[in-house]
Amino acid sequence: MTAVAAERNRARLVRPLLLAFGAVAVVDLLCLAAGWRAGHVVAKPLLMPLLAGHVYARGGPRMLVAALLCGWGGDVFLLSDADPAFLLGMGSFAAGHVCYLLLFGRGRTSRGLGAAYGLALVGTVAALWGDLPAGLRIPVAGYSLLLTAMAYRSSGLGPVVGLGGALFLLSDTLIATGVADWPQLPRPDFWVMLTYLAAQALLAQAYGEMRTSRAATFRTPPD
Repeated sequence: MTAVAAERNRARLVRPLLLAFGAVAVVDLLCLAAGWRAGHVVAKPLLMPLLAGHVYARGGPRMLVAALLCGWGGDVFLLSDADPAFLLGMGSFAAGHVCYLLLFGRGRTSRGLGAAYGLALVGTVAALWGDLPAGLRIPVAGYSLLLTAMAYRSSGLGPVVGLGGALFLLSDTLIATGVADWPQLPRPDFWVMLTYLAAQALLAQAYGEMRTSRAATFRTPPD
């Protein structure tokens, strides 16, 4: 098979993989809304591989695929309620944030937004600190710093990807409040997954935003 034929075959999978991701996401959210954990356990591990496959089929960069697959690792670990599994899941997501940061590079970002993210980070960690289990305080603080940096840097790729970063921050903050045993919304896992899936789907648009930005830069004549 020639490289051109292989590329065409891969391109045919772009839409089916995206539709499959959307269908499984709906099933997973319905299972959570209904309180059917068994369905969630089956659906959740399928989500990020489908989204990563869609990005790969589009010709997306390996770093973006790697970030999504790190998210898959975190998803699987967090199916367990044990503290070691929580730490492994957090570590897997942290590796994904590193991939995102490397992918985003040093695009233009707002200093005002950076200050807002910084204040949100300090305020959230300070508020949660006393209610977190002692063994999770330092890991959660370190992870929160990395997550906030990812959310901030994502804004450099435009509002769509920036919203994805913000939703990821919101989703993980909801998880942290649950670990701290704060009052929760009804069906808290539903809201965590809703914001998380929206975040990953929007962050997966990073490649398209990068290509658009590069094309605009190429078309803009030098001063």
